[in-house]
Amino acid sequence: MSTWLPDQMVAALPEMFVAVSIMALLMIGVFRGDTYARTISWFAAAVTVVAIAVVAGTSAGPGGAFGGMFIADDFARYGKVLVLLGTGIALVLSISYIEREDLARFEYPILFLFACLGMMMMISANDLIALYVGLELQSLALYVAASFRRDSVRSPEAGLKYFVLGALSSGMLLYGASLVYGFAGTTSFEGIAKVVGHGDGSIGALVGMIFITAGLAFKVSAVPFHMWTPDVYEGAPTSVTTFFAIAPKAAAVVLMVRVLVGPFAPITAQWQQVVVLIAILSMVLGAFAAINQRNIKRLMAYSSIGNVGYMLVGLAAGTEAGVRGVLVYLAIYLVMTAGTFGCILCMRVHGRAVDAIDDLAGLARTKPLLALVLGVFMFSLAGIPPLAGFFGKLYVFLAAVEAGLYGLAVIGLLASVVAAFYYMRIVKIMYFDEPAETLDRVPGREVTFVLAGTGLFTALFFAIQSPVLVSAAAAAKSLFPG
Repeated sequence: MSTWLPDQMVAALPEMFVAVSIMALLMIGVFRGDTYARTISWFAAAVTVVAIAVVAGTSAGPGGAFGGMFIADDFARYGKVLVLLGTGIALVLSISYIEREDLARFEYPILFLFACLGMMMMISANDLIALYVGLELQSLALYVAASFRRDSVRSPEAGLKYFVLGALSSGMLLYGASLVYGFAGTTSFEGIAKVVGHGDGSIGALVGMIFITAGLAFKVSAVPFHMWTPDVYEGAPTSVTTFFAIAPKAAAVVLMVRVLVGPFAPITAQWQQVVVLIAILSMVLGAFAAINQRNIKRLMAYSSIGNVGYMLVGLAAGTEAGVRGVLVYLAIYLVMTAGTFGCILCMRVHGRAVDAIDDLAGLARTKPLLALVLGVFMFSLAGIPPLAGFFGKLYVFLAAVEAGLYGLAVIGLLASVVAAFYYMRIVKIMYFDEPAETLDRVPGREVTFVLAGTGLFTALFFAIQSPVLVSAAAAAKSLFPG
Protein backbone atom coordinates (compact mmCIF):
# COMPACT_ATOMS: atom_id res chain seq x y z
CA MET A 1 0.00 0.00 0.00
CA SER A 2 2.83 2.38 0.80
CA THR A 3 4.11 2.06 -2.76
CA TRP A 4 0.97 3.26 -4.52
CA LEU A 5 -0.80 5.52 -2.04
CA PRO A 6 1.54 8.52 -2.42
CA ASP A 7 1.22 8.48 -6.22
CA GLN A 8 -2.56 8.38 -5.98
CA MET A 9 -2.59 11.26 -3.53
CA VAL A 10 -0.36 13.34 -5.80
CA ALA A 11 -2.47 12.60 -8.87
CA ALA A 12 -5.68 13.59 -7.09
CA LEU A 13 -4.18 16.42 -5.01
CA PRO A 14 -6.14 19.23 -6.75
CA GLU A 15 -9.45 17.42 -6.22
CA MET A 16 -8.58 16.65 -2.61
CA PHE A 17 -7.68 20.29 -1.98
CA VAL A 18 -10.96 21.54 -3.47
CA ALA A 19 -12.99 18.94 -1.53
CA VAL A 20 -11.37 19.87 1.80
CA SER A 21 -11.84 23.58 1.03
CA ILE A 22 -15.53 23.00 0.34
CA MET A 23 -15.97 21.30 3.70
CA ALA A 24 -14.15 24.13 5.47
CA LEU A 25 -16.21 26.84 3.77
CA LEU A 26 -19.39 24.90 4.47
CA MET A 27 -18.59 24.80 8.17
CA ILE A 28 -17.84 28.55 8.19
CA GLY A 29 -21.15 29.21 6.49
CA VAL A 30 -23.10 27.00 8.90
CA PHE A 31 -21.68 28.70 11.98
CA ARG A 32 -21.48 32.28 10.65
CA GLY A 33 -24.57 32.40 8.47
CA ASP A 34 -25.39 34.41 5.37
CA THR A 35 -23.64 37.52 6.70
CA TYR A 36 -20.40 35.83 5.61
CA ALA A 37 -21.65 35.15 2.08
CA ARG A 38 -19.36 37.76 0.51
CA THR A 39 -16.34 36.54 2.48
CA ILE A 40 -17.04 32.93 1.54
CA SER A 41 -17.39 33.94 -2.12
CA TRP A 42 -13.96 35.56 -2.07
CA PHE A 43 -12.48 32.54 -0.28
CA ALA A 44 -14.09 30.27 -2.92
CA ALA A 45 -12.52 32.34 -5.68
CA ALA A 46 -9.18 32.10 -3.88
CA VAL A 47 -9.59 28.31 -3.71
CA THR A 48 -9.80 28.16 -7.52
CA VAL A 49 -6.60 30.22 -7.84
CA VAL A 50 -4.70 27.98 -5.42
CA ALA A 51 -6.13 24.89 -7.13
CA ILE A 52 -4.81 26.15 -10.49
CA ALA A 53 -1.36 26.43 -8.92
CA VAL A 54 -1.69 22.90 -7.52
CA VAL A 55 -2.74 21.56 -10.92
CA ALA A 56 0.19 23.32 -12.59
CA GLY A 57 2.59 22.01 -9.97
CA THR A 58 1.36 18.42 -10.09
CA SER A 59 3.64 16.39 -12.28
CA ALA A 60 1.85 14.61 -15.08
CA GLY A 61 2.50 10.95 -15.67
CA PRO A 62 1.20 8.19 -17.90
CA GLY A 63 0.09 6.04 -14.99
CA GLY A 64 -3.36 6.28 -13.50
CA ALA A 65 -4.56 6.21 -9.91
CA PHE A 66 -7.23 4.39 -7.94
CA GLY A 67 -6.94 1.23 -9.96
CA GLY A 68 -6.54 3.13 -13.22
CA MET A 69 -9.91 4.92 -12.89
CA PHE A 70 -8.29 8.34 -12.49
CA ILE A 71 -5.68 9.85 -14.78
CA ALA A 72 -3.70 13.08 -14.43
CA ASP A 73 -2.09 13.64 -17.83
CA ASP A 74 -1.41 16.93 -19.64
CA PHE A 75 -4.86 16.82 -21.25
CA ALA A 76 -6.56 16.59 -17.85
CA ARG A 77 -4.40 19.39 -16.45
CA TYR A 78 -5.28 21.69 -19.34
CA GLY A 79 -8.99 20.99 -18.90
CA LYS A 80 -8.83 21.50 -15.14
CA VAL A 81 -7.11 24.87 -15.52
CA LEU A 82 -9.89 26.02 -17.86
CA VAL A 83 -12.61 24.79 -15.50
CA LEU A 84 -11.01 26.37 -12.43
CA LEU A 85 -10.42 29.63 -14.30
CA GLY A 86 -14.05 29.71 -15.47
CA THR A 87 -15.33 28.94 -11.97
CA GLY A 88 -13.14 31.65 -10.44
CA ILE A 89 -14.30 34.27 -12.94
CA ALA A 90 -17.95 33.31 -12.43
CA LEU A 91 -17.54 33.58 -8.65
CA VAL A 92 -15.91 37.01 -8.87
CA LEU A 93 -18.61 38.29 -11.23
CA SER A 94 -21.36 37.00 -8.94
CA ILE A 95 -20.23 38.72 -5.73
CA SER A 96 -21.90 42.08 -6.39
CA TYR A 97 -24.78 40.52 -8.30
CA ILE A 98 -26.02 38.24 -5.51
CA GLU A 99 -25.93 41.15 -3.05
CA ARG A 100 -27.98 43.40 -5.34
CA GLU A 101 -30.48 40.64 -6.12
CA ASP A 102 -30.87 39.53 -2.48
CA LEU A 103 -29.35 36.13 -3.26
CA ALA A 104 -26.42 36.43 -0.85
CA ARG A 105 -26.52 32.95 0.69
CA PHE A 106 -23.38 31.16 1.82
CA GLU A 107 -24.46 28.05 -0.11
CA TYR A 108 -24.18 29.91 -3.42
CA PRO A 109 -20.37 29.85 -3.92
CA ILE A 110 -20.20 26.38 -2.36
CA LEU A 111 -22.53 25.05 -5.05
CA PHE A 112 -20.15 26.44 -7.65
CA LEU A 113 -17.22 24.68 -6.00
CA PHE A 114 -19.13 21.39 -5.78
CA ALA A 115 -19.90 21.61 -9.50
CA CYS A 116 -16.25 22.48 -10.18
CA LEU A 117 -15.11 19.44 -8.19
CA GLY A 118 -17.37 17.21 -10.26
CA MET A 119 -15.99 18.70 -13.47
CA MET A 120 -12.41 18.08 -12.37
CA MET A 121 -13.23 14.48 -11.51
CA MET A 122 -14.88 13.76 -14.85
CA ILE A 123 -12.05 15.40 -16.78
CA SER A 124 -9.61 12.99 -15.13
CA ALA A 125 -11.93 10.00 -15.50
CA ASN A 126 -10.33 6.98 -17.12
CA ASP A 127 -13.29 4.70 -16.52
CA LEU A 128 -17.00 4.89 -17.33
CA ILE A 129 -17.96 4.61 -13.65
CA ALA A 130 -15.62 7.44 -12.61
CA LEU A 131 -16.97 9.49 -15.51
CA TYR A 132 -20.54 9.09 -14.34
CA VAL A 133 -19.75 9.90 -10.69
CA GLY A 134 -18.05 13.16 -11.67
CA LEU A 135 -20.77 14.05 -14.14
CA GLU A 136 -23.55 13.61 -11.59
CA LEU A 137 -21.70 15.54 -8.88
CA GLN A 138 -21.50 18.45 -11.31
CA SER A 139 -25.09 18.10 -12.51
CA LEU A 140 -26.72 17.92 -9.06
CA ALA A 141 -25.02 21.16 -8.00
CA LEU A 142 -26.05 22.86 -11.25
CA TYR A 143 -29.70 21.80 -10.86
CA VAL A 144 -29.84 23.57 -7.51
CA ALA A 145 -27.94 26.64 -8.74
CA ALA A 146 -30.31 27.09 -11.70
CA SER A 147 -33.32 27.26 -9.37
CA PHE A 148 -31.58 29.33 -6.68
CA ARG A 149 -33.91 32.32 -7.00
CA ARG A 150 -36.86 30.86 -5.13
CA ASP A 151 -38.99 34.03 -5.25
CA SER A 152 -39.11 33.93 -9.05
CA VAL A 153 -41.22 31.70 -11.27
CA ARG A 154 -38.67 31.44 -14.08
CA SER A 155 -35.73 30.27 -11.97
CA PRO A 156 -37.38 27.14 -10.46
CA GLU A 157 -38.87 26.44 -13.88
CA ALA A 158 -35.38 26.60 -15.43
CA GLY A 159 -34.01 24.32 -12.75
CA LEU A 160 -36.85 21.81 -13.22
CA LYS A 161 -36.42 21.74 -17.00
CA TYR A 162 -32.70 21.23 -16.63
CA PHE A 163 -33.25 18.48 -14.06
CA VAL A 164 -35.80 16.53 -16.11
CA LEU A 165 -33.83 16.71 -19.35
CA GLY A 166 -30.58 16.11 -17.47
CA ALA A 167 -32.03 12.94 -15.97
CA LEU A 168 -32.97 11.82 -19.48
CA SER A 169 -29.44 12.43 -20.76
CA SER A 170 -27.95 10.62 -17.75
CA GLY A 171 -30.18 7.66 -18.51
CA MET A 172 -29.01 7.59 -22.11
CA LEU A 173 -25.39 7.79 -21.03
CA LEU A 174 -25.84 5.00 -18.48
CA TYR A 175 -27.61 2.81 -21.01
CA GLY A 176 -24.76 3.34 -23.45
CA ALA A 177 -22.21 2.56 -20.74
CA SER A 178 -24.05 -0.65 -19.84
CA LEU A 179 -24.03 -1.74 -23.49
CA VAL A 180 -20.32 -1.04 -23.79
CA TYR A 181 -19.63 -2.95 -20.57
CA GLY A 182 -21.81 -5.84 -21.70
CA PHE A 183 -19.95 -6.27 -24.98
CA ALA A 184 -16.46 -5.22 -23.88
CA GLY A 185 -16.49 -6.82 -20.44
CA THR A 186 -14.83 -3.79 -18.85
CA THR A 187 -15.51 -0.14 -18.02
CA SER A 188 -11.85 0.90 -18.26
CA PHE A 189 -11.03 3.18 -21.17
CA GLU A 190 -7.90 1.20 -22.01
CA GLY A 191 -9.79 -2.08 -21.84
CA ILE A 192 -12.56 -0.79 -24.07
CA ALA A 193 -10.01 0.49 -26.61
CA LYS A 194 -8.34 -2.94 -26.75
CA VAL A 195 -11.61 -4.81 -27.24
CA VAL A 196 -12.90 -2.38 -29.85
CA GLY A 197 -9.52 -2.38 -31.60
CA HIS A 198 -9.63 -6.16 -31.96
CA GLY A 199 -13.13 -6.00 -33.41
CA ASP A 200 -14.69 -7.91 -30.51
CA GLY A 201 -18.23 -6.77 -29.73
CA SER A 202 -17.86 -3.89 -32.16
CA ILE A 203 -21.56 -3.63 -33.00
CA GLY A 204 -22.66 -3.51 -29.37
CA ALA A 205 -19.85 -1.12 -28.48
CA LEU A 206 -20.81 1.08 -31.45
CA VAL A 207 -24.44 1.31 -30.30
CA GLY A 208 -23.29 2.02 -26.76
CA MET A 209 -20.93 4.70 -28.01
CA ILE A 210 -23.81 6.41 -29.80
CA PHE A 211 -25.85 6.55 -26.60
CA ILE A 212 -22.87 7.84 -24.62
CA THR A 213 -22.28 10.50 -27.28
CA ALA A 214 -25.94 11.53 -27.07
CA GLY A 215 -25.68 11.92 -23.30
CA LEU A 216 -22.54 14.02 -23.60
CA ALA A 217 -24.07 16.07 -26.44
CA PHE A 218 -26.77 17.15 -23.98
CA LYS A 219 -24.12 18.41 -21.57
CA VAL A 220 -22.46 20.51 -24.28
CA SER A 221 -25.92 21.64 -25.55
CA ALA A 222 -25.33 20.37 -29.08
CA VAL A 223 -28.25 19.90 -31.49
CA PRO A 224 -30.57 17.96 -31.25
CA PHE A 225 -30.05 17.88 -27.47
CA HIS A 226 -30.03 21.65 -27.06
CA MET A 227 -33.66 22.28 -26.11
CA TRP A 228 -32.90 23.11 -22.47
CA THR A 229 -30.30 25.77 -23.19
CA PRO A 230 -32.33 28.92 -24.11
CA ASP A 231 -34.86 28.43 -21.31
CA VAL A 232 -32.26 27.71 -18.64
CA TYR A 233 -30.02 30.57 -19.76
CA GLU A 234 -32.95 32.99 -19.61
CA GLY A 235 -34.59 31.70 -16.43
CA ALA A 236 -31.59 31.13 -14.19
CA PRO A 237 -30.05 34.08 -12.31
CA THR A 238 -27.63 35.85 -14.64
CA SER A 239 -24.57 35.02 -12.55
CA VAL A 240 -25.57 31.33 -12.65
CA THR A 241 -26.03 31.59 -16.42
CA THR A 242 -22.51 33.01 -16.60
CA PHE A 243 -21.20 29.94 -14.82
CA PHE A 244 -23.26 27.61 -17.03
CA ALA A 245 -21.88 29.22 -20.17
CA ILE A 246 -18.19 28.80 -19.35
CA ALA A 247 -17.04 26.16 -16.83
CA PRO A 248 -19.52 23.27 -17.37
CA LYS A 249 -19.35 23.83 -21.12
CA ALA A 250 -15.56 23.56 -21.09
CA ALA A 251 -15.63 20.44 -18.91
CA ALA A 252 -18.21 18.69 -21.08
CA VAL A 253 -16.31 19.41 -24.30
CA VAL A 254 -13.05 18.16 -22.77
CA LEU A 255 -14.82 15.02 -21.54
CA MET A 256 -16.37 14.40 -24.95
CA VAL A 257 -12.96 14.66 -26.59
CA ARG A 258 -11.40 12.25 -24.09
CA VAL A 259 -14.16 9.66 -24.49
CA LEU A 260 -14.22 9.64 -28.28
CA VAL A 261 -10.48 9.99 -28.90
CA GLY A 262 -9.62 7.58 -26.08
CA PRO A 263 -11.59 4.32 -25.72
CA PHE A 264 -13.36 4.68 -29.07
CA ALA A 265 -10.32 5.74 -31.11
CA PRO A 266 -10.30 2.41 -33.05
CA ILE A 267 -13.74 3.20 -34.49
CA THR A 268 -13.06 6.84 -35.36
CA ALA A 269 -14.57 6.39 -38.82
CA GLN A 270 -17.90 5.43 -37.20
CA TRP A 271 -18.21 8.13 -34.55
CA GLN A 272 -16.85 10.73 -36.95
CA GLN A 273 -20.10 10.54 -38.93
CA VAL A 274 -22.14 11.21 -35.79
CA VAL A 275 -19.97 14.17 -34.73
CA VAL A 276 -20.06 15.68 -38.24
CA LEU A 277 -23.87 15.57 -38.22
CA ILE A 278 -24.12 17.09 -34.74
CA ALA A 279 -21.60 19.79 -35.67
CA ILE A 280 -23.51 20.78 -38.81
CA LEU A 281 -26.87 20.90 -37.02
CA SER A 282 -25.42 22.93 -34.13
CA MET A 283 -23.70 25.48 -36.37
CA VAL A 284 -26.75 25.97 -38.59
CA LEU A 285 -29.30 26.19 -35.78
CA GLY A 286 -27.04 28.45 -33.71
CA ALA A 287 -26.66 30.78 -36.69
CA PHE A 288 -30.31 31.04 -37.74
CA ALA A 289 -32.26 30.62 -34.50
CA ALA A 290 -30.54 33.57 -32.81
CA ILE A 291 -31.48 36.07 -35.54
CA ASN A 292 -34.94 36.89 -34.15
CA GLN A 293 -34.00 36.80 -30.47
CA ARG A 294 -34.67 39.99 -28.54
CA ASN A 295 -33.41 38.74 -25.17
CA ILE A 296 -29.63 38.88 -24.94
CA LYS A 297 -29.39 35.84 -22.65
CA ARG A 298 -31.37 33.71 -25.12
CA LEU A 299 -29.21 35.06 -27.92
CA MET A 300 -26.09 33.97 -26.03
CA ALA A 301 -27.67 30.56 -25.53
CA TYR A 302 -28.00 30.05 -29.27
CA SER A 303 -24.54 31.54 -29.72
CA SER A 304 -23.16 28.88 -27.36
CA ILE A 305 -24.88 26.16 -29.40
CA GLY A 306 -23.25 27.48 -32.55
CA ASN A 307 -19.84 27.71 -30.89
CA VAL A 308 -20.11 24.11 -29.72
CA GLY A 309 -20.71 23.21 -33.36
CA TYR A 310 -17.44 24.92 -34.32
CA MET A 311 -15.58 23.02 -31.59
CA LEU A 312 -17.04 19.75 -32.83
CA VAL A 313 -15.60 20.54 -36.27
CA GLY A 314 -12.15 20.09 -34.77
CA LEU A 315 -13.21 16.93 -32.95
CA ALA A 316 -14.70 15.49 -36.14
CA ALA A 317 -11.25 15.62 -37.72
CA GLY A 318 -10.18 12.95 -35.21
CA THR A 319 -6.56 14.10 -35.40
CA GLU A 320 -4.07 15.63 -33.01
CA ALA A 321 -4.36 18.94 -34.86
CA GLY A 322 -8.12 18.79 -34.51
CA VAL A 323 -7.96 18.22 -30.75
CA ARG A 324 -5.42 21.04 -30.44
CA GLY A 325 -7.80 23.33 -32.32
CA VAL A 326 -10.67 22.37 -30.01
CA LEU A 327 -8.61 23.15 -26.91
CA VAL A 328 -7.45 26.51 -28.24
CA TYR A 329 -11.01 27.40 -29.27
CA LEU A 330 -12.25 26.36 -25.82
CA ALA A 331 -9.83 28.67 -24.01
CA ILE A 332 -10.75 31.59 -26.28
CA TYR A 333 -14.48 30.90 -26.00
CA LEU A 334 -14.29 30.77 -22.21
CA VAL A 335 -12.69 34.21 -21.98
CA MET A 336 -14.95 35.80 -24.62
CA THR A 337 -18.11 34.45 -23.04
CA ALA A 338 -17.06 35.40 -19.51
CA GLY A 339 -16.45 38.96 -20.68
CA THR A 340 -19.75 39.11 -22.55
CA PHE A 341 -21.71 37.98 -19.52
CA GLY A 342 -19.77 40.44 -17.42
CA CYS A 343 -21.22 43.15 -19.70
CA ILE A 344 -24.69 41.60 -19.38
CA LEU A 345 -24.37 41.78 -15.58
CA CYS A 346 -23.83 45.54 -16.02
CA MET A 347 -27.22 45.90 -17.73
CA ARG A 348 -29.19 47.55 -14.94
CA VAL A 349 -31.57 50.52 -15.06
CA HIS A 350 -32.53 52.24 -11.79
CA GLY A 351 -31.28 49.23 -9.83
CA ARG A 352 -33.33 46.77 -11.88
CA ALA A 353 -31.73 44.13 -14.09
CA VAL A 354 -32.68 44.29 -17.78
CA ASP A 355 -31.85 41.77 -20.48
CA ALA A 356 -33.47 43.04 -23.69
CA ILE A 357 -31.08 43.78 -26.55
CA ASP A 358 -32.88 47.09 -27.14
CA ASP A 359 -31.83 48.23 -23.67
CA LEU A 360 -28.32 48.62 -25.14
CA ALA A 361 -29.49 51.36 -27.53
CA GLY A 362 -27.10 54.31 -27.59
CA LEU A 363 -24.76 52.70 -25.07
CA ALA A 364 -21.75 54.16 -26.90
CA ARG A 365 -22.89 57.65 -25.91
CA THR A 366 -23.82 56.96 -22.30
CA LYS A 367 -21.20 54.29 -21.40
CA PRO A 368 -18.52 54.44 -24.14
CA LEU A 369 -16.00 52.14 -22.43
CA LEU A 370 -18.61 49.45 -21.73
CA ALA A 371 -19.81 49.68 -25.33
CA LEU A 372 -16.22 49.37 -26.57
CA VAL A 373 -15.56 46.24 -24.51
CA LEU A 374 -18.85 44.61 -25.52
CA GLY A 375 -18.14 45.52 -29.14
CA VAL A 376 -14.76 43.77 -28.94
CA PHE A 377 -16.46 40.62 -27.66
CA MET A 378 -19.13 40.74 -30.37
CA PHE A 379 -16.55 41.16 -33.15
CA SER A 380 -14.50 38.34 -31.65
CA LEU A 381 -17.48 35.99 -31.40
CA ALA A 382 -18.21 36.79 -35.03
CA GLY A 383 -14.66 35.70 -35.92
CA ILE A 384 -13.37 39.04 -37.15
CA PRO A 385 -9.54 39.21 -37.35
CA PRO A 386 -7.28 39.96 -35.57
CA LEU A 387 -9.39 39.26 -32.48
CA ALA A 388 -9.16 35.99 -30.56
CA GLY A 389 -12.31 34.43 -31.99
CA PHE A 390 -10.83 34.47 -35.48
CA PHE A 391 -7.93 32.27 -34.41
CA GLY A 392 -10.20 29.80 -32.67
CA LYS A 393 -12.20 29.21 -35.84
CA LEU A 394 -9.05 29.23 -37.96
CA TYR A 395 -7.48 26.32 -36.10
CA VAL A 396 -10.57 24.08 -36.11
CA PHE A 397 -11.34 24.77 -39.78
CA LEU A 398 -7.73 24.11 -40.79
CA ALA A 399 -7.85 20.79 -38.93
CA ALA A 400 -11.05 19.85 -40.79
CA VAL A 401 -9.49 20.73 -44.15
CA GLU A 402 -6.36 18.71 -43.35
CA ALA A 403 -8.59 15.74 -42.50
CA GLY A 404 -10.41 16.04 -45.82
CA LEU A 405 -13.67 17.35 -44.33
CA TYR A 406 -14.02 20.15 -46.88
CA GLY A 407 -17.81 20.25 -46.82
CA LEU A 408 -17.87 20.59 -43.04
CA ALA A 409 -15.39 23.47 -43.16
CA VAL A 410 -17.42 25.27 -45.84
CA ILE A 411 -20.65 24.89 -43.85
CA GLY A 412 -18.84 26.24 -40.80
CA LEU A 413 -17.64 29.29 -42.72
CA LEU A 414 -21.13 29.99 -44.07
CA ALA A 415 -22.66 29.59 -40.60
CA SER A 416 -20.08 32.07 -39.26
CA VAL A 417 -21.16 34.62 -41.87
CA VAL A 418 -24.83 34.22 -40.90
CA ALA A 419 -24.04 34.39 -37.18
CA ALA A 420 -22.07 37.60 -37.71
CA PHE A 421 -25.39 39.31 -38.46
CA TYR A 422 -26.78 39.15 -34.93
CA TYR A 423 -23.43 40.01 -33.35
CA MET A 424 -23.13 43.07 -35.59
CA ARG A 425 -26.74 44.02 -34.85
CA ILE A 426 -25.79 44.48 -31.20
CA VAL A 427 -22.91 46.75 -32.23
CA LYS A 428 -25.25 48.70 -34.49
CA ILE A 429 -27.77 49.15 -31.66
CA MET A 430 -25.05 50.38 -29.29
CA TYR A 431 -23.44 52.83 -31.69
CA PHE A 432 -26.15 54.02 -34.09
CA ASP A 433 -29.50 53.83 -32.30
CA GLU A 434 -30.87 56.64 -30.18
CA PRO A 435 -30.04 56.20 -26.48
CA ALA A 436 -32.55 54.39 -24.33
CA GLU A 437 -32.55 54.74 -20.58
CA THR A 438 -29.04 55.17 -19.25
CA LEU A 439 -27.60 52.08 -17.62
CA ASP A 440 -26.42 52.30 -14.04
CA ARG A 441 -22.72 52.54 -13.30
CA VAL A 442 -20.62 49.36 -13.51
CA PRO A 443 -21.37 47.41 -10.30
CA GLY A 444 -18.20 46.79 -8.34
CA ARG A 445 -14.50 46.93 -9.06
CA GLU A 446 -14.31 43.17 -9.50
CA VAL A 447 -16.57 43.38 -12.57
CA THR A 448 -14.41 46.15 -14.01
CA PHE A 449 -11.31 44.04 -13.41
CA VAL A 450 -12.80 41.00 -15.18
CA LEU A 451 -13.99 43.11 -18.13
CA ALA A 452 -10.57 44.70 -18.50
CA GLY A 453 -8.72 41.37 -18.32
CA THR A 454 -10.99 39.48 -20.70
CA GLY A 455 -11.16 42.42 -23.09
CA LEU A 456 -7.39 42.75 -23.31
CA PHE A 457 -6.96 39.00 -23.80
CA THR A 458 -9.52 39.00 -26.61
CA ALA A 459 -8.06 42.04 -28.36
CA LEU A 460 -4.39 41.12 -27.97
CA PHE A 461 -4.56 37.34 -28.38
CA PHE A 462 -2.64 37.54 -31.66
CA ALA A 463 0.36 38.82 -29.69
CA ILE A 464 0.11 36.57 -26.63
CA GLN A 465 -1.19 33.33 -28.11
CA SER A 466 2.01 31.32 -27.70
CA PRO A 467 1.37 30.02 -24.13
CA VAL A 468 -2.13 28.86 -25.08
CA LEU A 469 -0.94 27.16 -28.26
CA VAL A 470 1.96 25.41 -26.51
CA SER A 471 -0.24 24.18 -23.66
CA ALA A 472 -2.96 23.00 -26.05
CA ALA A 473 -0.40 21.18 -28.21
CA ALA A 474 1.04 19.36 -25.17
CA ALA A 475 -2.46 18.44 -23.98
CA ALA A 476 -3.47 17.10 -27.41
CA LYS A 477 -0.23 15.15 -27.73
CA SER A 478 -0.98 13.26 -24.51
CA LEU A 479 -4.03 11.74 -26.22
CA PHE A 480 -1.96 10.68 -29.21
CA PRO A 481 1.16 9.19 -27.60
CA GLY A 482 2.11 7.33 -30.78
